[in-house]
Order: sequence, then C-alpha cells, then structure tokens
Amino acid sequence: MIVSTGRSPQTKKCENERYTLYMEWARFIRFYKEQPLDLIRKYYGEKIGIYFAWLGFYTEMLFFAAVVGFLCFLYGCFTNDDNTWSDEVCNVDIGGKIIMCPLCDQECTYWTLNTTCESSKNSHLFDNVATLFFAIFMGIWVTLFLEFWKRRQAKLEYEWDLVDFEEEQQQLQLRPEYEAKCRNRKLNPVTQEMEPYLPLSSQFARFLLSGTTVLFWIALIIASIIAVIVYRLSVYAAFASLMKDAQGIKYIGAFFTPQMATSVTASCLNFAIIMILNYLYEKVAIWITDMEIPRTHLEYENRLTTKMFLFQFVNYYSSCFYVAFFKGKFVGHPPKYTYMFGHWRNEECDPGGCLIELTTQLTIVMAGKQIWGNIQEALVPWLLNWWGRRKAKSSPENLYCRWEQDSDLQCFGTLGLFYEYLEMVVQFGFITLFVASFPLAPLLALLNNILEIRVDAWKFTTQFRRPVAAKAHSIGAWQEILNAMAILSVVTNAFIVAFTSDMIPRLVYYYAYSEDGLSMEGYINNSLSVFNISDYDDKNKPFPNKNPDWFNETVYTTCRYRDYRYPPEHEKRYSHTMQFWHILAAKLAFIIIMEHVVFVVKFFVAWMIPDVPSEVKARVKREKYLTQKILHEYEIHKLKEQYEKPAYSSFRTELGSTERGVEILSDML
Repeated sequence: MIVSTGRSPQTKKCENERYTLYMEWARFIRFYKEQPLDLIRKYYGEKIGIYFAWLGFYTEMLFFAAVVGFLCFLYGCFTNDDNTWSDEVCNVDIGGKIIMCPLCDQECTYWTLNTTCESSKNSHLFDNVATLFFAIFMGIWVTLFLEFWKRRQAKLEYEWDLVDFEEEQQQLQLRPEYEAKCRNRKLNPVTQEMEPYLPLSSQFARFLLSGTTVLFWIALIIASIIAVIVYRLSVYAAFASLMKDAQGIKYIGAFFTPQMATSVTASCLNFAIIMILNYLYEKVAIWITDMEIPRTHLEYENRLTTKMFLFQFVNYYSSCFYVAFFKGKFVGHPPKYTYMFGHWRNEECDPGGCLIELTTQLTIVMAGKQIWGNIQEALVPWLLNWWGRRKAKSSPENLYCRWEQDSDLQCFGTLGLFYEYLEMVVQFGFITLFVASFPLAPLLALLNNILEIRVDAWKFTTQFRRPVAAKAHSIGAWQEILNAMAILSVVTNAFIVAFTSDMIPRLVYYYAYSEDGLSMEGYINNSLSVFNISDYDDKNKPFPNKNPDWFNETVYTTCRYRDYRYPPEHEKRYSHTMQFWHILAAKLAFIIIMEHVVFVVKFFVAWMIPDVPSEVKARVKREKYLTQKILHEYEIHKLKEQYEKPAYSSFRTELGSTERGVEILSDML
C-alpha cells in the first residue's frame, strides 16, 4: 500500500513505477540527472513524455546561451572602469558643468549631467560591444535549438514507435460536445457514415463573435499600456519636482534616480495588470473556443493555442516594445515638445539611453512571471489537496484506502499540458525577442527551468491524479510558434541594438567625428545639443521657485538636451545636423546588414542540419524492408502450400509439360 499524498508516494511492500518516478525524477536533489523519459512515457503516455523531453532539451540548450550571456555580462563589468563616456558623465569638470534642460514642464528644474553617473555606469554593463555579439549569437542559437530539437523529436518518434502515427487519425474522432450540440447530419466521405456538422452560416457568426472578442481584449491591453504610460509621465513629474537642492536631481533612497524609480514602479504596476488581464482572459478564451464548437480535440487545442498565445504575446511583450522602440523616440525638442493627448509631455530616455530601462522592465516582468508561475503551480494544488485530506484524519488508514486518496487528488485536466507549454513559450519569447538588452535572461531562464522540471514532476507524482494517456509525435502547433518567434527575434534584436542602444552613435562618433582621431573623448559633449533658455515658452519654463540655489539665469543662459541639432546661433537653429542623418543611415544600414547576415546563417544552418538523423532514416528503411520481405516470404509460402494440394496436381502436370508452363511454375515458386 502507498501512503498518502503531499509527501513521497511511499510503499510498504514493493516499489512501483510511480514511486520510482518520485524518487528518481521528482526530487530536486536529482536535478543534475537526466529525466527517465521512457518511464515517463510508459506511465503517463507519449503526449506528456514529449513535453518533458522538449522541456529537458530546451533547458540543456539554455546552458550554452546562459554561459555566453554571463560572459558578456562579465565583459561589461570588467570594462566598466575603461568606459570613457561614463567617466565624462561622472567627471565634475565635464558632467558637473553640463546643465541639462528640465525633463518635464514647469515642475522640473535644471540639473547637472553628473547626477546620472551611476545610471550611466550601470547602462554600460549591458550596452557594450558584447551586446552586438550576443544578439548575433542568440540568432544562431535559436536556429540550432529548433533544428536539433527536430532531430531529437524524430529519434523519439522512432524509439517510441510513433513513426506511423498520424494526427489525421485524431481528426476522425469527434468531440462529444460537437456531437451533442450539432443537430444537422451529413455523410462523411471517409467513414461513409452520417455524422453531425455545423452549418457555414453558424460557423461564420461564431467566428465573427470570437474574433471581435479577441480584438476587444487586445484593445483593452493597449488601453492599459497607455494608462501605464500616463502613470509614468505623471509620476516622473512628481518625482522630479521634489529635487530642488544644489545637487540637482537627487537619488531617491540610496540607489534610484527619478527615471529609475519611475521605471521600477511602472514595471511593477504593469506586471500586476498583466497578471489580472491574463487570469480574466483565460476564462474568456475558453468560453469563446467552446462557443465555436470545434469538431475535434486537435482542432480545439489549435484554436485555443492561437487565441491564448496572441493575447499573451501582446499582454507580456507590449510594455517591452514600448520601452524599446517608442520611449524617447518622439519627444521633440525644446521648446517644441510632443504631448500625449495634448497634456502629458512624452518622457525622455536617460542620458545613458533607454536600454537600462528596458533591462529593468524585462527583469521585473520575466522574473515576476516565473516566480508567480512556480508558486501557482506548486502551492495552489498542495493547499487544495491539504484541505481535501482533512477527512483522512477522521478515518482509519485501512478504511481510507489508496485509490480513495488518489481519487481526492486534483484533476490535471485536458488543458493542463497546454498551460505548461504556454508558460515555457512565453519565457522563450523573453529570452529571444529582447535578449540584446539583458544577456542574463538565459541564465534566469535556465535556473527557473531546472526548478520547473522538478516542480512539474513533483506535481504530477503527488498532487494530481494520473492523467489519461494520449499519443503525440510532436509538440504540435507550438513548433510553428517557436519558428515564428525565432524569425521575429532577429528583427527585434537588430532594432534594439540600432535604436535602443547607443552603440551605433558611438561608433559613428569614433570613426567619423572624433576630435582626437579614433577616440571616444568628447562623445558626451558631441551627443548633446544646445538650447537657449530665453527661447522657452511660459508653459515649458520651470517655475522660479523650482530652480536650485546654484542656478542663475544671468550666468547659465543655455541648457543641453539629448539630440543632434544645430545651436541657437546657427542659421538652421534647432534643426537636425548632418551627423543626425549619418547616424540614422548607419542604424538602418546596420539593421539591414545584421538581419541579412543572421538570416543567411540561420537558413544555411537549417539546411545543413537534417531534420531526421541518418541513423533513424536507415533504421526506418530497414524495418520497412524487413516488413516487405516477411510479407513476400509469407505470400510465397502460402502459394507453395496451395500449389502442393491434390486439386492442383493434374494442372501442375499439364502445365509443366509445356515450355511456357515451366516458366510460369518457376515464377510462382
């Protein structure tokens, strides 16, 4: 007998498969060992087995990405002291004498550049030459991962006897809900039987309602993102208005500038909104998919996968897309700033760039989702089972038998595996779409997945009833989603390096505009434009009582802002300089070159690596050959037996007496 759940499924007489899985797979101390995939497949079925095979392979491949990403991070740490532009920002004689224009209207004041010293140094940890290398590496890594997984999947198909398994067979199995709700009948050309069907008019109406509902929820996400942006603009103005001492913008607490404090609080608020919308939309997605009345289980899963992933993609990644590609790109220039809804002035990036804010956003959303996901997966089933096991305290063990205990466990459900895939695919998006901004993302994903495998194993063996086994020879629609994200990741990382990072402007300055020739000295002064304070409008100019004590308009007549524009005394005052167009051309050229190089390498690697190993191909062909040989020998044997019967003796004698008859007999034998 096996003792109760929540702890080890312990046996008093003999070991069984479940106990072996718990001891060798579900315990965290076994994290360094390979998963017993054959036993998982034997006990839970091929569908669950292929998921854990994919998860284990994904985790193994993450190790290489994590090592390279960590080395890139170490490069940023070791070269931080040699960072010329950060030294200029922190230098009292350079950054301390550069007066920056206010970052918001009226409430914000003038400030010195050296107050962003720590932010500039932290930005260099991720915004350096290694970022470009890592972005290209990840573009190749994701191709290797997908191609090698295809080979691994083909090997499992052969080993698990799934080579001849066709998912089309599943399409012949109608969902009970479909049969119950569809009243019309028509002849199936395959089975030649009358079966239910849904009229085209009803399908169109249901798809229209479903599509409208999905678009409404996506619009709701966009509205929530706009609300968070408005929060960022409002809160930043409130934070910045508090900074009025002689040092300009002070640190909030010990570590955060107003920019960083705004980014962190907005990221936390955005994460809370993401989780709330995600919880609500899961219910809606299941409802509208049920309303569509899909014909088969496979069709049901594919439709739900499309709806859920589309929503999750917008929900989880929209805030990162905003910080990466929109924040600080449409701010205008003093005094012609751009405003959201004509009221809130668009926020600017830190002088060190928006990359560090994208890193912050990515870290909070990604880490928060992983922590919350593990808590939800492990804690919630355990609490529900603990609550249900209370009745065992009032019943003797011999009355509350093992099958009753297992029956009281949580039901895994038909969509349980769907949520496991969805969680990992969303994580895959974080470590590929925005990895250029955060090289440590693969390391966080690796640590999470090591824990995820053991948590899922513990959950399957102790907290859920044994699911009904089902066959599957692949990860299904998720394979195409991963392929699409792999292609999109090349584009997003190219744009991050070009437009979010400051790498391209630095390279242009180094090779074309350096004062000392191939030197980064003077880059900060070159990257900041000059504005005459007297040109401020009343709605933009800071209130006199907001200015710090050290500021005097008769002494400081100009301020600086982040852009490439002509100074006020130039005939083209405040219009873009030629350097701006050089940098823009360099960014576009970089995007085109990087995308083409990475895509060429990706497709070449995909072409070089066959989807099915040659060894597996040979074995499959060998088995088909042996099968045909056995069938051929069996047919010959049957013909010989039939030919040896007395009824054929006279025919054999007559046929064998002619020359043609001898030939026919030889062919038959």
